[in-house]
Amino acid sequence: MACLSSSQLQKFREDGFLVLEGFLSAEECVAMQQRIGKIVAEMDVPPHCRTEFSTHEEEQLRAQGSTDYFLSSGDKIRFFFEKGVFDEKGLERGPQSWRGDMEISWSLQRNPSTKLAMALARSLGLQMPVVVQSMYIFKQPHIGGEVFPHQDASFLYTEPLGRVLGMWIALEDATLENGCLWFIPGSHTSGVSRRMVRAPAGSAPGTSFLGSEPAWDNSLFVPTPVRRGALVLIHGEVVHKSKQNLSDRSRQVYTFHLMEASGTTWSPENWLQPTAELPFPPLYT
Repeated sequence: MACLSSSQLQKFREDGFLVLEGFLSAEECVAMQQRIGKIVAEMDVPPHCRTEFSTHEEEQLRAQGSTDYFLSSGDKIRFFFEKGVFDEKGLERGPQSWRGDMEISWSLQRNPSTKLAMALARSLGLQMPVVVQSMYIFKQPHIGGEVFPHQDASFLYTEPLGRVLGMWIALEDATLENGCLWFIPGSHTSGVSRRMVRAPAGSAPGTSFLGSEPAWDNSLFVPTPVRRGALVLIHGEVVHKSKQNLSDRSRQVYTFHLMEASGTTWSPENWLQPTAELPFPPLYT
């Protein structure tokens, strides 16, 4: 399963995404859910850092009081929250303390997909892949927020382009009702329309956007529902989104991004930067 056939490689190159059903077993999915449940149960997020995460430009730029928390998340576990998770008093809605948390950076080496991801990366021809980011996305019932159309390379920019790859693993069924991914097939061939960049050194910390997001034609998006254990390969420039989860079922996902480090420059303007304590770890160990 981890090695792609020639027809699968061709489809990925044409569409910019590819679904691989059965990448993980149900038991492996449950193990990852239990692990993240333990991490979340022990979380301690200061009130001023309880920021809502969004790919939408205006909502990103409106975030206040948590800039350092966001920009320093490259070598730490950080918690970000869905819109609507806090009531007017700033309290979390829902019976559990982790309800509504959206994304958590999490070391790739802690999950059972590592060996399969290594084999998959080799079949894609990656020579020196490094892990630049990992996230656990809960997409909670009724409050799982919409992810607006975007390209991952807008936030994880490289020179040359085409060096970032997303691996998106469904730990629960992702359906039309609970917020599966939608793609514009073939949209990875036209570069990126905007970039999110951090403020220059010596200025006040923060981020801004260069360029603007086109008004993507909704009729071009194709829904991609998958079953628990499926992996979706995502080219860094393919346009994709997911809708709000208004159903009674969550849509938990573990996802991470790889960069082909050979012959690639990671932009020093990216919001996410490696640190001396934790440089981007190599996938091949």
